[in-house]
Amino acid sequence: MARLNEEVEALLQEYSDLILLTGGDAYRARAYEKAARSVGGYHADVGELDFKGLLEIPGVGKSTAEKITEYLATGRVAALEKLRAEVPPGVREIMAIPTVGPRTAVMLHKELGISSVDELLDAAKDERLGGLRGLGDRTAENIVHGIEVMRQSSGRVLLNVALEQAEEVVAELAGVTGCVRCAYAGSLRRMRETIGDIDVLAAAEDSAALMEAVAALPYVADVLVRGATKTSVRTAKGMQLDLRVVPPEDWGAAMVYFTGSKAHNIRLRSRAVKAGLKLSEYGLFEVASGEKIASATEEEVYEALGLPWIPPTLREDRGEIDAALGGELPEPVTEQDIRGDLHVHTDLTDGLAPLEQMLAAAADRGLGYCAVTDHAPNLAMQRMTDEKMLAQRQRVRALDRHYKGMRVLHGTELNIDPDGGVDWPEDFLAGFDLCVASIHSHFGADRDAQTRRLIRACENPYVHIIGHPTTRLLGRRPAVDADFDAVYAACARTGTALEINASPERLDLGDERIPAARRHGVRFAVNTDAHSTVHLANLRYGIGTAQRGWLTKDEVINTWPLRRLQSFLRKRRP
Repeated sequence: MARLNEEVEALLQEYSDLILLTGGDAYRARAYEKAARSVGGYHADVGELDFKGLLEIPGVGKSTAEKITEYLATGRVAALEKLRAEVPPGVREIMAIPTVGPRTAVMLHKELGISSVDELLDAAKDERLGGLRGLGDRTAENIVHGIEVMRQSSGRVLLNVALEQAEEVVAELAGVTGCVRCAYAGSLRRMRETIGDIDVLAAAEDSAALMEAVAALPYVADVLVRGATKTSVRTAKGMQLDLRVVPPEDWGAAMVYFTGSKAHNIRLRSRAVKAGLKLSEYGLFEVASGEKIASATEEEVYEALGLPWIPPTLREDRGEIDAALGGELPEPVTEQDIRGDLHVHTDLTDGLAPLEQMLAAAADRGLGYCAVTDHAPNLAMQRMTDEKMLAQRQRVRALDRHYKGMRVLHGTELNIDPDGGVDWPEDFLAGFDLCVASIHSHFGADRDAQTRRLIRACENPYVHIIGHPTTRLLGRRPAVDADFDAVYAACARTGTALEINASPERLDLGDERIPAARRHGVRFAVNTDAHSTVHLANLRYGIGTAQRGWLTKDEVINTWPLRRLQSFLRKRRP
């Protein structure tokens, strides 16, 4: 079963936001926000904890634990519902717009009477926002763009949310009597960063038991369509799930068809037509005779079309068929290729677990090396000091090889200032094994400024990796405006790697940008940016993104043996 942690995290975050929206104490709101993050990243399922166990979660006090207990027992939180009633629903929707937070939403409501997203869009277009306190010249432009981002993602969920739900469904249906095979397909199998509907495919001689089973799942809220070959349901999380059942002998053709993408399938069907064949979810047929040529496996279908099997993450009609025909299809990097994680946080800054716990969990996942990269002092809220960082370095050195022989590197995540500078002078930076540098502020700077900023960070000889390069948060914050071709060229020139941040909220650098960076010869690092032991499992999402960008094992620096990686890191030093 899926953990309740994410659900409770969302409730506590909403409670924090509503405290600010209703003029409550900012410190109290911050405490609930911190508790929300802790619950979301906690290693144990909150649904299985008693009151005492809840109090052991970092940042969760008695009042928060009482609210969690109330929700687990009744499905509601009275204090949250009371605050919801005090805030117009439209104001809460405004708060969800990227670049608009609780304070701005309240100001817009109080000073302009804006109570809906549509009213805000009209005000921005009519240039009625410029005179408001704290709103800069580009505010209207940013708000309009933020509304576009929000509406584009409406009805879609993050990859991890859909994947957890799909894996739960597949596990349930695979155990149904008569089910020969069961798997998820669609955009989820292609590892797209956000998912609309979940497609599940099953093979059975008789579909009745499977159709009955999916409709009866405890987390199904509504049955939308029910038939002999397809049943559509809506889950309690609001996702539509489509189950299709095919005969076992047609499994391969059905998987090709229902995995997609639509554009990839059109190219396959076009190829079939030229060969006098017809391709559908039921198989590959000769048009003249109607004889079925292939259908049992995907490999069989592709082979009959004169192609090697194409990994699902590449099926986007981005040249994969021509590459396959020319023998140039890449062998994508896999999760098994990853030897280490180069971006991990502990509770020294904003992580949730102590150093020893994070390293033990990393070693348990089979990593050969791990870089601890807590935040640097220019991110003031993290309260980092030279003394704290040096003390951590001593502990890291003492723990090297302690966990199943795993090598431990001491690093940091630096902050890229508006002018491209980073924390600490060069003599202090020289003591780190590895430095990740990331943008954490001034997201609205103009294109030229952001470009100069990133290039200057690349040119710093102590910066090895640019973390979450575009800073985007899916559905919440757009990418910064920069000339990324110029940034890629700078990375290639200076030997600076670009991160593919595996957090499902980021997946940054995104798959659509990776090919351009590849063409410049840039190297990449697929990192989890883990802030808890649970987050280490996010690596799979980063790998999916890397595959969609056609990255091979050799292009990802944390697939390399440690000696080769260390040689790469040393080349950056003066």
